[in-house]
Amino acid sequence: MAKYSRLSRPLMIAAASLIAAGATAQDTQLPGSQAQSNWGTMVTETEGGHLIGNPEAEGKLVEFMSYTCSHCADFARTGDGAIKLLYVPTGKVSYEIRHLIRDPIDLTVALAAQCGDAQKFPGNHEALILKHGEWMAKARTVTQAQMARWQFGSFGSRAQAIASDLDFYEIMESRGYGRSELDQCLTDTDKAKAIAEQSQADVEAYGLRGTPTFMMGGEVLDAHDWPALQPHLDAFFRSPSQN
Repeated sequence: MAKYSRLSRPLMIAAASLIAAGATAQDTQLPGSQAQSNWGTMVTETEGGHLIGNPEAEGKLVEFMSYTCSHCADFARTGDGAIKLLYVPTGKVSYEIRHLIRDPIDLTVALAAQCGDAQKFPGNHEALILKHGEWMAKARTVTQAQMARWQFGSFGSRAQAIASDLDFYEIMESRGYGRSELDQCLTDTDKAKAIAEQSQADVEAYGLRGTPTFMMGGEVLDAHDWPALQPHLDAFFRSPSQN
């Protein structure tokens, strides 16, 4: 059974239409690690996403994810916490999250996740992805009237309709966002275009075929879930350069 969600069509098609914890790595301290608590709380906005940890870390882990991808939600529940609690604080591994946009819902959630300054992103991301099952269940049962609101009108009105129908306002309210503040982010057409264009650029640059996909040291890994990814991180810490 596939461990990731395949991209069924070129993302440029979706982008054009849009613009028109669990398992842990080890119970003991990682080999050779010298945890610096500040690295775990440092967030840097990058050209392609948001990087958590030491921007100069030798081990640069990148996750390409989609919010509508069930396997990405599974990873958020199993591997996300382990990476941020055990690996990132050492300062030797950074964890960057980038969005692949597959549909209008993906773009709407990405806009919500990126609302506010960079430091808010990890909490926004977690709040939204961990509710994946609930709002995707609503998405699968939308009425024709709701679908019409998602497909017609200005970009901002479509994003607001999706956010309203899938309870994103309520989720983000728990993060301290009022409706007007979130609306400013959801109706930011320039930001939406930048996210969609970066998504397509990543697909083309790295030959991405599905989500989640992980890259480390500039190399796309043969790993699409936490059990497959964990050995790559542990091997990095066992390497002579880390001892």
